[in-house]
Amino acid sequence: MENNQTNTGNPSVDITYRRKRNAEEMRHQVISFALMIFFTVVAFVAVGSGMSGWFTVPFILLLAAVQVVFQLYYFMHMSHKGHEAPALFLYSGLLVGLITILTFLTIVWW
Repeated sequence: MENNQTNTGNPSVDITYRRKRNAEEMRHQVISFALMIFFTVVAFVAVGSGMSGWFTVPFILLLAAVQVVFQLYYFMHMSHKGHEAPALFLYSGLLVGLITILTFLTIVWW
């Protein structure tokens, strides 16, 4: 098993490693933020262009789902080690919510 944190006892090596890791994480956050802004602009363009609602609504929901994934993995740091328990609760809540929506849709339609 690989440990991502180094503690060599040499402060200059440890600081260099942390700076490199923080810079990489910040780059991922900036890219994710730029993509979320782009997806928001695309959603506004889809609504403003007068496309059919049968295309626009699922398209916007898809963009929203992608943005939720970006939020979870990059801004809430769910991709880091040690966040397995919060991820379990979050995904369990998502599953319960989806089952509830499916149940109400089934009740209404039949």
